[in-house]
This record gives sequence, structure tokens and C-alpha cells, in this order.
Amino acid sequence: MFGIKNKAPTPGRIDSLIGVGTRIEGTVHFTGGLRVDGEIHGAVEAVAAAASTLVVSDQARVEGAVNVSHLVLNGTIVGPVHVEHTLEMQPKARIIGDVSYASIEMHQGAVIEGRLIHTAAPAEPKPGATDQADPV
Repeated sequence: MFGIKNKAPTPGRIDSLIGVGTRIEGTVHFTGGLRVDGEIHGAVEAVAAAASTLVVSDQARVEGAVNVSHLVLNGTIVGPVHVEHTLEMQPKARIIGDVSYASIEMHQGAVIEGRLIHTAAPAEPKPGATDQADPV
């Protein structure tokens, strides 16, 4: 009754932290939420088919490709960025590289030095939906 239940990750929830002064070299794979306050020299990739949120603080820097569901950026990314759903760029955000996104929000002061490529958000199945067409 009061036992611990396994739940799917909550969007916006942070499961892992790379702290200030920490530098990682190599590809980082994650699920759920990841906050970066340090440096990553390598790709950052969310596990496919899982909801993911990457938060890059104003002190953080990522040098490599980024591939996530949701990105909240206030630091710097040098490399191509692919965001499956929502990209939020806060005032100190800077991307040097091409960006593909489904939805974008840019605050005044945010900078992108690269191409913007709009993609359609992946369709999410509706509850009770089937593969058959509805009769009209």
C-alpha cells in the first residue's frame, strides 16, 4: 500500500548533475533529466524513445553534438543540436552550429550561429487510439 512504485520520469525532473568544475570527455548517454553546470567535450545523447530533458546552465559548455527531447539552454553549445520537441533558449544561451527543433522559444540575448531547421514533432499516440481509421 505504501511501497515504492516505479514511475516514468517526470518531464523537467533532474536525475543527474554534472557540477561546476567537472569536465567530462566522451559521449554522455542519459535518460530522464540531466543538468550540466560543468563542461562536456563530446556528444550528449538521450536514450532513444524515452522522454529526456537537458538543462545547460549559464556556467556550462558542451562541445559536441546534442540530441535530446527537450533542451533548456543558458550556456554554450558548440556543435549540431537536435531537439525532438522543445528548445528553450534563455538570455545567455549560445549555440554555434545547426539547430533542428520542433518548437523554439528564444529570450532576448540568446544567439544561434548556424542554420535553423524546423522539424515536425513526433506524433504522440492518443489514449485508446487504434491503427484502424475511424468510420465517418
